[in-house]
Amino acid sequence: MKGSTSSWRWLVMKKRHFLFDGVICGAKMKQLPFMGFVCTIMLFVIYRTTNYQHQQTEMDSKLYPFETSKEELGVVTTGSDRLPRGIIEPRSDLELKPLWSSSKSKKIERSSCNLLAMPVGIKQKKNVNAIVKKFLRENFTIILFHYDGNLDGWSDMEWSSEAVHIVAHNQTKWWFAKRFLHPAVVSIYDYIFLWDEDLGVNHFHPGRYLEIVKSAGLEISQPALDPNSTGIHHRITIRNRMKIFHRRVYEARGSTKCSDDSEGPPCTGPLSFPGQGIVTKITLRFVEGMAPVFSRSAWECAWHLIQNDLVHGWGVDMKLGYCAQGDRTKKVGVVDSEYVVHQSIQTLGGPSAKKISNPEEAAKSHTVDVRSEIRRQSTIELQTFNQRWERSVKDDGKWVDPFPSTRKRKLRRKRKRSSSKI
Repeated sequence: MKGSTSSWRWLVMKKRHFLFDGVICGAKMKQLPFMGFVCTIMLFVIYRTTNYQHQQTEMDSKLYPFETSKEELGVVTTGSDRLPRGIIEPRSDLELKPLWSSSKSKKIERSSCNLLAMPVGIKQKKNVNAIVKKFLRENFTIILFHYDGNLDGWSDMEWSSEAVHIVAHNQTKWWFAKRFLHPAVVSIYDYIFLWDEDLGVNHFHPGRYLEIVKSAGLEISQPALDPNSTGIHHRITIRNRMKIFHRRVYEARGSTKCSDDSEGPPCTGPLSFPGQGIVTKITLRFVEGMAPVFSRSAWECAWHLIQNDLVHGWGVDMKLGYCAQGDRTKKVGVVDSEYVVHQSIQTLGGPSAKKISNPEEAAKSHTVDVRSEIRRQSTIELQTFNQRWERSVKDDGKWVDPFPSTRKRKLRRKRKRSSSKI
């Protein structure tokens, strides 16, 4: 009897254990769809969060195309961050607008937008008139920087009301450009011509020039200089009659040796700034300061390279290759088929003082040789710019020079200095 009772108890316990296991198993089976649902919700939340962050990043890049990361600069955000995003207008332009919608002001339909910016003085009125007329025919926007303070003298020009006029006495092209051609202001323009006023344009056509620049893929360029031009500082900018454009010059004079292996200025690459202007070579690597032409992307970089307090621009020319949006041996060039004559007329600051042979008379006159003083200041600025560049390269541990030839030259200089100390 006892045996049967214990057997019965064992069966009951086993049944209970089986039922308990079944309940647990059933509960687990019921949880599987629930866990799947929870995982789906979590994945959806992660996806929406990531997608929202991506959209915010894209919106920021569109609204603030020229801003550096505020976190990197450690700057406290102010101003536009207090506004709703949709109302923010981060760009501007130099287009003249009518005062009312029915105004009879001439409205020009543009397939592309390009800008001519030029420092001008009243003494060069005739030459400036010839330049402006050529560019207006190609629907360029014109901005004139009046460095002599004379604005009224231009009111009789038929195109005067179509141009933007800015007046600041005795300021250079680079002073004006840094203050009035911010990338956000000129972002609608495909190309920016930053020219001097003393260029002869009888053999130059802006439309044909841009066709060549676009087909050659040049980001920084200049028209070639007629061999009869005065004030030519670099051979690479002289017109080659046999080519449409060039990116390189071959030369073996003194310490300057230019060959196929040369990868930097003045054989190829950036621009050079003699006096008021820059020189560009499209034997592809060098441009002078009197007639540079920048693409929108190249100007965004070049504007940041121009130093606010160094108004003569010396030294910037040799670094413009870094703004060429790629290989400076291919993206910088001089257009030969569309060329200009550089007259090298020095007007900024006035003419040089006449030399007085008698030292006593010179001491009494107390005259200042303006041109000599400007050249002296330009030389000081060149030294300052080069020092800033070297210091910036040294301090920025993340920056890597994209041009191997430059790195090699630096290594050679270091070795020379080390050997000279020994």
